[in-house]
Parts: sequence; C-alpha cells; structure tokens
Amino acid sequence: MDQKVPDARVDAPSERPGVETAGASRLRAPAAASEMPPRTKPSNYPAPFAQRMSGRTKRPLGDAFGLSNFGVNLTTLSPGAVSALQHIHSKQDEFVYVVSGELTLVSGADLHVMTAGMCVGFPAAGTSHHLENRSPREATFLEVGDRSEGDEVSYPADDITAVRDRSGWRFMHKNGEPY
Repeated sequence: MDQKVPDARVDAPSERPGVETAGASRLRAPAAASEMPPRTKPSNYPAPFAQRMSGRTKRPLGDAFGLSNFGVNLTTLSPGAVSALQHIHSKQDEFVYVVSGELTLVSGADLHVMTAGMCVGFPAAGTSHHLENRSPREATFLEVGDRSEGDEVSYPADDITAVRDRSGWRFMHKNGEPY
C-alpha cells in the first residue's frame, strides 16, 4: 500500500534572510521526514553555548516546503543531549510531540518524563523550558513554533539573550553587549 512519491522540487532561494534552508529548492510532494537533510550548522548559538548542543540533530521540515509563518523541526537527541538552553520566548508559542524514545522536560523547577505519543505546549512569555535525553537511547520529537519578528528570548541560567529580526537571530550578553 505504501507508494514512493517522486521528490518533486521547485527551485527557489530562501525568502527569509538568515534562515538556513535544506537546499535551494522546496518540496512539492510528500517526503519521508527522517530522510530530510539535517541542518548544516548544528546550532545558531554563539560559542560557548553552541558546543552544548552536541548530540542534537535538527531536520528543518518546514523550510524544505517553503513554510514561512511557522517552523517545524524533526529533532533527534542522543543520550545526554539537550534540545536547547533553558529559555522563554516573549512572542513565540512552541509545541512539542515525542515521536520515539524518552525525554525529560525541564520546565521551570519541574521535571516531566515524556514518551512516544506525548505532547506539550509552551505559550509565549510562559515558563522556561528545554528537553534533555536522560535515557540510554536516542529520542526523536517534532517541534513547532511561529516565526514572530521581534520575538525576544531570555535564558534564565545563562548570560545570553536573543532577538529575532528580519535578518534572523541576534545574540547578546544580558548587559546588551553583542556576542
């Protein structure tokens, strides 16, 4: 019953400066999410924060289809890896659905174990959060978020803030000094 659908692409450069897309074309037909190319740059965080994303692989599914209002990533965390720094968005809502494996949601001071089929949402300006893979096996999840210009991200445990503008994310120290 499964049918292979040809990889129908239309050539088009990214219309979002600063947003890395998976190739210079957009898909026009269904594709296997797990076979989509991963980001070529594993993290947008400046050093030393980028190295903390070791063991995280993001496949930008929304970019492959030319979506511009929201992003969708298929993200895999190796054992010991984290999804992001603990953070809060000012404007962006986020949604996570666990596809496989076991993840620990760190939300404020609370810990919640999430397994395949579980989901969680994070309203803008809500509680800080990130995911950790504390299990001995890989875990994969879908993450969905909008791309609100002017979104600001605070990182309660780290000396970093971020602002999204037309050119993408800009990272600064909490005192406003750029990285």
